[in-house]
Formats: sequence, structure tokens, C-alpha cells
Amino acid sequence: MRHRRKGRVLGRSPSHRKALLKNLSSALFLTERDASLDDNAPKVPGRIITTLEKAKEVRPLVEKCITLAKKAHAAKEEAQQYATQAERGTDAYKQWRASDQWQQWANARAPYVNAQRRAVQLIGDREAVSILFDTIAPRFVDRPGGYTRIMRLATPRLGDGGTRAILELVGGSNDKVKSTSSKPAFEATPESDAPAAEEKEEAAATS
Repeated sequence: MRHRRKGRVLGRSPSHRKALLKNLSSALFLTERDASLDDNAPKVPGRIITTLEKAKEVRPLVEKCITLAKKAHAAKEEAQQYATQAERGTDAYKQWRASDQWQQWANARAPYVNAQRRAVQLIGDREAVSILFDTIAPRFVDRPGGYTRIMRLATPRLGDGGTRAILELVGGSNDKVKSTSSKPAFEATPESDAPAAEEKEEAAATS
């Protein structure tokens, strides 16, 4: 029996299932990379196609990572006021490292670094983590939750007939924008005004 046992097994051992969810979440984040020089560029940024069951299982992990990165974004902005523009190895950089400003920068940046390390533990891909913290997290700073959506596809997967689904990040180019047409303005023509003027004259004559 599976009483009080939530989640899907997906026909895998615990270690295999954990690796599967890590790969799916990192694959979703990697679609937001700069793939201009990549031969295997994603068709749509922020979107992957998988089975419906896998999409439902990986969705909590993806949203947890985005929330983690979003909360750490404030620490990164706070550390910017103590940062320096000097290059490493220069005298200005050495003076900054010896000052109290560097210690303030390190203390303000510590939550951001800890969040990055935690995200690496969760998804296991450093490139995906950097894309998550630099590109994806700033987009959802003002959003309280619900960073992903799942849309079921009509055509099943070839081979086993599994139900396919799209897992994508909300916002950006993935959202459909409803455009309403403007109401046409009809200009009055002299021909259309002529009958109205005649009716007014007849009404004035009868009165």
C-alpha cells in the first residue's frame, strides 16, 4: 500500500529518480542561455517537453530553486554598494581588500553565495545555477509564486504512447498577449448628412 506516501516513483530507484529530476530542472534553466553560437540551440527559451508525470514531479524542485534565487537577489543588490570597480592585482584593488569596505561587501554577499551553493546541491549544474541567479531570478522578483506552467499536449509520445506535456517558465515570450482591435471611427460624409438636414427642415416646417 502507498498510504501517506506522496510523489511518483516513475519506475526508478531513489537515486535514479533524484538524478532525473536534477537533469530536468537544469535542462529547463539551460534553455535560457545565450545559444547564438550553439549548434543545439533551444527552440523556445524557458520551455522543455517531457511526460506529464515527470513535469508534475519536477515542478516543485524548479519553483523551489527560483524562490531560493529570488530571495538571494536582495543580498546581491545590497553588496553592490560596497563593491569596487578596480581590477584584480591593481593597487586600488589591494587597498579595497585591506579596508573595512571589503568586509562589509563580504558580509552582505554571504547569503547570496550560500544560496548559490544550495542551488548547486539541488540541481547539480553550475552553469544552470549561474543562469538561474543572473537571468531568471531578477525576472520574478515581484512575483509571489507560480513561476511555471504545465500544458498537456494532444499527441502522445511515439513508442509507448505516454502523455506528453510542456513545462515552461511564465512571463517573457511564452505568455500570450491579447490584442484588442480599436473601434473604427466613421467620418460623416456630405452625402450621409444630406438626408438628416432634409428631415430637420421638414420637421421645422411642420412645427
